[in-house]
Amino acid sequence: MKLLVIEDEEKTGHYLKKGLAESGFTVDLANTGMDGRHYATTEIYDLIIMDVMLPDLDGWHILKFMRDGGNHTPVLFLTARDSVEDRVQGLDLGADDYLVKPFAFSELLARVRNLLRRRAGTPQSESIEVDDLVIDIHRRTVRRGDCQINLTAREFTLLELLARRQGEVIPRCFITSQVWDMNFDGDANVVDVAIRRLRSKVDDGYANRLIHTIRGMGYKLQAIKS
Repeated sequence: MKLLVIEDEEKTGHYLKKGLAESGFTVDLANTGMDGRHYATTEIYDLIIMDVMLPDLDGWHILKFMRDGGNHTPVLFLTARDSVEDRVQGLDLGADDYLVKPFAFSELLARVRNLLRRRAGTPQSESIEVDDLVIDIHRRTVRRGDCQINLTAREFTLLELLARRQGEVIPRCFITSQVWDMNFDGDANVVDVAIRRLRSKVDDGYANRLIHTIRGMGYKLQAIKS
């Protein structure tokens, strides 16, 4: 899933981007309100984390601009101001949640996941099953049959992407944009290497392979009965 962080404090911005990336998200970072508004209105995100007090264009202005334009991407406001009036103003403009600085990253991550679940309309115990493979989205665990599979955050994001679109061929360019947030380079083998590593954990030792290569097109996750 792809997130946008709009935060003018350089240290805080990089801290958030690093922590969210390590938690399996693809993250864009904007350091000014103008850049943030541009990203928010020209790119597609699953959630936006936005500081209220930005030096050039405050978060309230950006949110109003988004909502007036029909952009309903969930927004989590970050602010050092804890007055009821500030919170009411943000919520009235269409903010989805509010977190006061300083905050624990674990709380921010919990709020992010909760907003994403609410947007998707999924329960906290959401899981995806493909044959005997079970992916628990909330707990971020994977098992196949009785065996627990340990994945890195990036591997989990890749598997989740394939599982949510199971049976569909996912092009390499789409995988790179969603998992690595990078433009596709025809000579790059980052996707192939990642798929190889994921396949070694998910498929090796099982008669029924789930991850399939579609030559010249991409990859898909599907249980194909013999």
